[in-house]
Amino acid sequence: MYPRTLTQTLLTVSAAFPVLMVTGPRQVGKTTLLEMCARDTPRNYVTLDDLDARALAQSDPALFLQTWQTPVIIDEIQYAPQLFSAIKMQVDRDKSNGQFWLTGSQKFHLMRGITETLAGRVAIVDLLGLSQAELQGRADTSKPFVPTPEWIAYARQQAQPQSLSDVFGRIWLGSYPRLNAQGAQARDIFYRSYIQTYIQRDVQDVLKISDQTAFNRFLTAVAARTGQLLNYASLARAVDIDNKTAKAWLSVLETSGLVYLLQPYHSNLTKRLVKAPKLYFLDTGLAAYLTRWPDAPSLEAGAMSGAMLETWAVSEIIKSYWHNGQEAPLYFYRDTDQQEVDLLVDSAIALYPVEIKKTASPSHNAKRHFTILDKLGKPVGPGAVLCFVERDMPLSRDVTALPLGYL
Repeated sequence: MYPRTLTQTLLTVSAAFPVLMVTGPRQVGKTTLLEMCARDTPRNYVTLDDLDARALAQSDPALFLQTWQTPVIIDEIQYAPQLFSAIKMQVDRDKSNGQFWLTGSQKFHLMRGITETLAGRVAIVDLLGLSQAELQGRADTSKPFVPTPEWIAYARQQAQPQSLSDVFGRIWLGSYPRLNAQGAQARDIFYRSYIQTYIQRDVQDVLKISDQTAFNRFLTAVAARTGQLLNYASLARAVDIDNKTAKAWLSVLETSGLVYLLQPYHSNLTKRLVKAPKLYFLDTGLAAYLTRWPDAPSLEAGAMSGAMLETWAVSEIIKSYWHNGQEAPLYFYRDTDQQEVDLLVDSAIALYPVEIKKTASPSHNAKRHFTILDKLGKPVGPGAVLCFVERDMPLSRDVTALPLGYL
């Protein structure tokens, strides 16, 4: 079992709310994490993947809650939204915190029931696959990424050196805990089963897709576009479906936690922003499997290496926020003159620009677009170029080259 950064946040949140909900893709370790958190205070456990338990939860929620009494972990609760009203009644009678720990893999089933029924009673946190910090045993010291001098000094003390082959090996393998425990020899079998067992089943539950072959082509087309601006028309043409279908299918992937849409930064002072979001797969191993890269060296040398590196870095930064129980205040900038900044971290006081480069010798040109942010009407803080330098080094008074190992 890998220690997870989210552990302390879960315990803190559970002490303040009667209901805790952990969402995220299947197989990222939600149940394992809750079981690890429950070691000192044992809890009942039930999963609604069990058809008998699911049938009882759907037909008689009150009896279900008498059968599995609090404190309790209820796994895959999206299969029985009928439970939300019964849980509300119970926590309204008993005001104590930490009664229910819930997990769910399908936000499209969960969020409506939660917001309508358990508003004010539930804390919702997101879990993704293993972060680099968690894989390296730095789970307890991981902090949300922001390229300030204070964060850089802290990261310098904690980080472990990461070579080009180390990073691309991690990109190719992916971040699922079970796969990292089994090793690279299990990769193809794991991802093939993952697509057949989880993705297709979850999508089938929601969209009732009859043409699984077309959906598999769609998955591959989305993976091939990771790190790019989202173009629904191009995506639909590649799979021979209409735009409406492409939007519906991508929406399911997004709400399942498989893809992330990074939004452009908007400002009233500029009207030239490109409004399409950028598309990122949240697990690079799954994206690499779908796009048929047979091993890490071929991926590193291939045409998608830059996009995959950017995808991995963005997902690591997202994890640094989500696994600390925080929203990820991340955007990108691109205007009609094709001037682009890969990532903007929007804090309360400033915008922090970030470029992601596959180089060990970043030039001063790597930060050339940072100056365009001055017209956005918000203070611009220190910038960063994430790359393969061995240690942090200044590129200018306001921009630092940072090793990817700092993430």
